[in-house]
Amino acid sequence: MISYARLWNTMREKGITQYTLIKKYKISPAQITRLKRNESVSTHTIEMFCRILDCRVEDVMEYIKGEENVEI
Repeated sequence: MISYARLWNTMREKGITQYTLIKKYKISPAQITRLKRNESVSTHTIEMFCRILDCRVEDVMEYIKGEENVEI
């Protein structure tokens, strides 16, 4: 499973709120909801967050082994 818990920690460290993402950076609330639920998002979305937060991919997401929700 991919977890976005690191995203919320990185946002806290950088002083960026969800409100700022929506108002200043025009991130859709639906996209934030998908991240909160650890749902799939595009690599473009991950790149956008890395650019906004000036961080690396591993500061936004991590793979957690053993919590698979794979549907092929």
